[in-house]
Amino acid sequence: MRTIHARAAPLAAASGITLTLDFDRRQHARQRVLLSSGEEAALALPRGEVLHDGDCLLADDGAIITVKAAPERVLHVACIDSLALARTAYHLGNRHVPVQVGDGWLRIGVDHVLGAMVRGLGALISEIEAPFEPESGAYASAVGEAHQHGGAGHSHGPGRIHEHGGHSHGHGDHSHDDHSHDH
Repeated sequence: MRTIHARAAPLAAASGITLTLDFDRRQHARQRVLLSSGEEAALALPRGEVLHDGDCLLADDGAIITVKAAPERVLHVACIDSLALARTAYHLGNRHVPVQVGDGWLRIGVDHVLGAMVRGLGALISEIEAPFEPESGAYASAVGEAHQHGGAGHSHGPGRIHEHGGHSHGHGDHSHDDHSHDH
């Protein structure tokens, strides 16, 4: 079985073989996958890496494989103006929801609770099938490493303690939907 073990340079000479995965599967560095050639392969990348549409990967036999974002069910969010769109993006971001940002629109995974919240903010929602490529975030980091949110500590390592604006809490204590906080 072919093993895909590293990223390749973005302009590497691709072999014509693609690996098509939805957003959830593009977040898993180690898994069995099916290539466009019909063969199974082992994806064995360093943990914490998220694959994006167009990424090039190197297999143990030297083949360069191109990642494709699979179409999936998403909520396409549009608003009457840029202020309403910014408010909607703020409220989704405050809930740590993966959000794809486009020119005048947002996309999120299908979630009826978030859909109702966004509709309550005045957004128009349609469920569509499209590749989902959410923002990596300004503070994107490997899983388990500490990162910063505007000066407040935020660590997802052992114990998963998380601090925002003078208060901290363990992730096992509640979900982020229990309260709101500014970053």
